[in-house]
Amino acid sequence: MSNPLAPTWRTAPGDPNALHSGVWPASAKRESSGELSVGGVLVKDLVSHYGTPLLVVDESDLRDRARTVLKAVHQACEKHGVSGSVYYASKSLTTGHVVQWIVSEGLGFDVASGGELAIALAGGADPATIEFQGNNKSLEEIRQAIKTGVGTIVLDAPIEADRVEQVAAELGVVQNVMVRVNTGVHADTHEYLATAREDQKFGLSPTEASALVSSLRTRASLRCVGLHSHIGSQIFAVEGFKEAATRLMALYAELLAEGEPLSLNLGGGFGIAYTDADEPMDITELITQIVDHVADQAKTLGVPMPNLSFEPGRVISGPAGVTLYTAGVTKSVQVTLEDGSHATRLYVSVDGGMSDNARPALYGAHYSARIAQRSSGAPAALVRVVGKHCESGDIVVNAEYLPGDVEPGDVVAVATTGAYCHSLASNYNVVPRPAMVWVNGSKHGVMVQRETIADVLRLDQGLSG
Repeated sequence: MSNPLAPTWRTAPGDPNALHSGVWPASAKRESSGELSVGGVLVKDLVSHYGTPLLVVDESDLRDRARTVLKAVHQACEKHGVSGSVYYASKSLTTGHVVQWIVSEGLGFDVASGGELAIALAGGADPATIEFQGNNKSLEEIRQAIKTGVGTIVLDAPIEADRVEQVAAELGVVQNVMVRVNTGVHADTHEYLATAREDQKFGLSPTEASALVSSLRTRASLRCVGLHSHIGSQIFAVEGFKEAATRLMALYAELLAEGEPLSLNLGGGFGIAYTDADEPMDITELITQIVDHVADQAKTLGVPMPNLSFEPGRVISGPAGVTLYTAGVTKSVQVTLEDGSHATRLYVSVDGGMSDNARPALYGAHYSARIAQRSSGAPAALVRVVGKHCESGDIVVNAEYLPGDVEPGDVVAVATTGAYCHSLASNYNVVPRPAMVWVNGSKHGVMVQRETIADVLRLDQGLSG
């Protein structure tokens, strides 16, 4: 029976031990003992070896998702006689291991800082397959990118064109650039035809972008190779992508009449399932519909279809990650409802929180959780999994049903934490960031070592003596 304190979309499960398909890594399963395993490795072995909190990344799952996206883009574009490229969005999750996996699967990299660029290069990425984004690239970052041979720099403002031109001229190279276009489509609002929402930090209006491209075509040290668009994140429907492509194609046709052909980067933001209430569109079908729509627009406008590229991140890394916590304190809280009746929510405090997953606090994001080291026949109870930080908003999973006998010492697994958890992690309350490990074929290893308090203190020069 559902608890009246639960949101309407979170229904009580028949079995609070079951793993919902699409939310957990494909390899995640309950063993005959009732224990969760990921990548063929038992949770108890991971916890015993590495401790908690622990971010576990299923290498095979991440690779499979990268391969699926690349195949979908290639096939959809080849059908129309154009090339298709995929740039993995490094901001979702980037480590040396991830870079190596992505390189081996044939994807390029979308980086947004000198740090992300450094990891991509150190991990073995070909500089020619890297595009450098960002709304405030420093001269040092621009110089670093050009010196290392980065394939494309995405310009966010006219002043950036001047800076890139200056550095390229000094280094004696011709740098490929793209122009980020703010199409006015903001699909995260579900108002796909928004036209008057240009008050944001990214990109240029189509009119401004047109003027900048015209200027770029006169500069000896720059080569404008395309237009770039990104409309949001965690988007389930295709309509917003289509509308943005329509507007970008209109600009493309206008600029084609004045100069060389351009490619189009249609960004990413494809949604994934964090809970069993989420119903993302099949990624292959989504990409196919977007590419087909671009082809239709090209035919309508009477122009050649451009080469296309995409920047998926979350859809590749997100579902591959699972975070393991240890429950420390459990507490039942009785809440009085508007009709005077009462309902109970069970709070489960774990040994991590907003320092390793800031998304619930930042965006009100929802996740799914399960007791990991055992299964239970206890009736489902509404729980709120919370962290150990001194903030009321330190919530890991706002509403979930777990077996009612969840208790201190239980390992609580939270699914779909591969994207934007490690990337956004902090040392709030001087809590060290957790370790990250890979699992694959019943083997496991460290990706990122666990921080210690000594690591944090070492950077504090007031304590160095």
